[in-house]
Amino acid sequence: MATLLYRLGRTAFRRRRLVALLWAVVLVAVGVGAAKAPAAGDSGTTFMPGIEAQKAFDLIGQRFPGADADGATARIVFIAPGGEKVTAADHRAAIDTLVSEAAGEPQVDSAVSPFKAHAVSKDASTAYATVTYKVKADDVSDASKDALEGAVSQARDSGLTVEVGGTALATQPAAGGSAEVIGIALAAVVLLVTFGSLAAAGLPLLTAVIGVGISMCAILALGSTFGLDLTTGTLASMLGLAVGIDYALFVISRYREERARGRDPQEAAGRAVGTAGSAVVFAGLTVVIALAGLSVIGVPMLTKMGLCAAGAVVTAVLIALTLVPALLGMWPNAVLARRTRKAGGARKAGRTRKAARGREAGEVGRARGTATGGATAQDQAGDCDNGGARWARFVQRRPLAVLLVGVACLGALALPATHLDMGMPGDEAKPTSTTERRAYDALAHGFGAGFNGPLTVVVDAKGVHDPRSAVQDVTATIERTAGVVSVSPARFNAAGDTALFSAVPATGPSDQATKDIVRTIRAERPALAADTGATYEVTGTTAMNIDVAGALQDALVPYLGVIVLLSLALLLLVFRSLLVPLKAALGFLLSVLASLGTVVAVFQWGWGARLLGVEQTGPIMSLMPIFLVGIVFGLAMDYEVFLVARMREAYVHGERPAQAVVSGFRHSARVVTAAAVIMIAVFSGFVGSDESMIKTIGFGLAVAVLLDAFVVRMALVPAVLALLGAKAWWLPRWLDRALPRIDVEGTGLTAKSGASGASAKSGASGDPGASGPAAEAGESGALPQEPART
Repeated sequence: MATLLYRLGRTAFRRRRLVALLWAVVLVAVGVGAAKAPAAGDSGTTFMPGIEAQKAFDLIGQRFPGADADGATARIVFIAPGGEKVTAADHRAAIDTLVSEAAGEPQVDSAVSPFKAHAVSKDASTAYATVTYKVKADDVSDASKDALEGAVSQARDSGLTVEVGGTALATQPAAGGSAEVIGIALAAVVLLVTFGSLAAAGLPLLTAVIGVGISMCAILALGSTFGLDLTTGTLASMLGLAVGIDYALFVISRYREERARGRDPQEAAGRAVGTAGSAVVFAGLTVVIALAGLSVIGVPMLTKMGLCAAGAVVTAVLIALTLVPALLGMWPNAVLARRTRKAGGARKAGRTRKAARGREAGEVGRARGTATGGATAQDQAGDCDNGGARWARFVQRRPLAVLLVGVACLGALALPATHLDMGMPGDEAKPTSTTERRAYDALAHGFGAGFNGPLTVVVDAKGVHDPRSAVQDVTATIERTAGVVSVSPARFNAAGDTALFSAVPATGPSDQATKDIVRTIRAERPALAADTGATYEVTGTTAMNIDVAGALQDALVPYLGVIVLLSLALLLLVFRSLLVPLKAALGFLLSVLASLGTVVAVFQWGWGARLLGVEQTGPIMSLMPIFLVGIVFGLAMDYEVFLVARMREAYVHGERPAQAVVSGFRHSARVVTAAAVIMIAVFSGFVGSDESMIKTIGFGLAVAVLLDAFVVRMALVPAVLALLGAKAWWLPRWLDRALPRIDVEGTGLTAKSGASGASAKSGASGDPGASGPAAEAGESGALPQEPART
């Protein structure tokens, strides 16, 4: 793979204008497609096939074909001024006027006055009117919305407080915006500090923005066809921006390293793509597999989010492998450090090829010396030490203490995850600045907490001798159930064999008591079916959320197990070791459980919630934990591959295990740190979103990256490797022979370099397409490959 990517990098560098043009064409094409595509429609009514609430919902669609369960609704809540009643003549007149104006709109199916529907609270301080539309929420025209908002404004002028809930006027989360701007700004600062070059800092940002632009335009273009919504696009842009910057960062960093060794620009680009690009491919593959694997959970929304985000990651990988080397070809010296450019840049590199060969020969000697247990004076002097190498040596001096402290801290953070409560928060989770939240609070105050989460019961009496009597028995039994406040009159279908009614619980939609009520009602079904011959199912938004949360909570542990096994298999192929993959999988488990525990502490228990703008705590969004596990798995493998691959590269080339760890940190710690800080910055920008799921995922991912990069990979990894020594890289010979070889460290390029050097000395080029400086670079070669250890 390294050799193939090496050729791809050289080709992209050489054909840079063509590659840039092709990506520009792709961007324009998907942009035009997004502009001309129809607006995305509703994402559909299938939440999760197989759960009871979904079966009941489907039954309603079959037995009540005339009812549009997807029609938009607007629940208008009226609150009288303090001490007054909504039944007063002037207030009543204002309410009736609003209802009449709303009913006259072409898209409105019905608008019922609260005085006719008995929708007035006992103290007459609050009332509500329900406006039902003929079309779905996404299809309500701007004219209809403006007319309703105008009528609401007139009612407010009469002295009433009027708030609007429901789906017709619901505030839609914006895709993009300030979150991306904040993330990009913070990433720019980190890149500038890391590289010391405006061009080197700007190039990853440019390519990442291009990748996100292509991904978002593709989502918009396909939105109406596949039902992709704004939340899906926001998640794809979040992940696409983060990995797009990181993947370009790794390639550019390796390019600068190769240039510092004296290689010409084209050869450096080829080697950067062949080595760092190999790790990018593998890391991107792990993210894609984890995201695509979300489709097996069985939730259409989760499947769409996972596949769209996976597409954004694939785009980021392709751009890192092709567009990044092409842009390096256009400005080969601009990304170099300022001191390098001042010293002469490429001209200096050309004059110092002989010195570079001497340095490489010294590196070979030093590697051979450490392989036999010795060390060169230069190595002993630590002339190449940096912060990463010094940190690695610090951990190696006290590995057990670092390991115990790190595990204890992550374990403490993970404890709240044992109390994870999953649900689907609704309007109660929105900020109080929204009218939907104020309408929710007003209804809960006037009619009781359970009024916002009524349960819909569908009674199937088909084949029963007396359907109406059977439905009456079911209604009476449910009305007597503990925790049920009221039951509405049953409504039969045209055939008279199916009935619908609502049961209002005493508690709110996300309360544990409401879940218990649903279980109790369902537990009463066998006895009622035996007595009446009719059966029933419970559905509605509240029951649907309860069922989805339960199914996803049951699926979380198996999915986590599959991810861990997958990580073991993938890392076994890459590192050809048994203990390194096991260590990586356990580290991933620690980081993901600790991040889930932190999410529970903040969003469920309320610790520090106000600091993040969380106004209402409660159950964690059902989709969030599984989505978090999938993404964190991919990101954790990113850091594992980028960091440990350099350690294995050094070990394979002859360094002792301890020195190989130091070498890996010397080369990778700084860039991995920068990549992690960039990811944290990008994800943290989404914490300011008004959409509760985006806020929760942004916070969870930021914490997960922080813990995984700086605690697990930067502290626990060198500690464990120091304790294991050479055993870390042990692999049974039979397994070594059976496993396919995946060259992530670029050892194939090392062997190729040696052959190229020999050919160059005899007047032949190692690359048929190379000439001039490229051929001279081939002569310079690289480190000869030492025998691999297993």
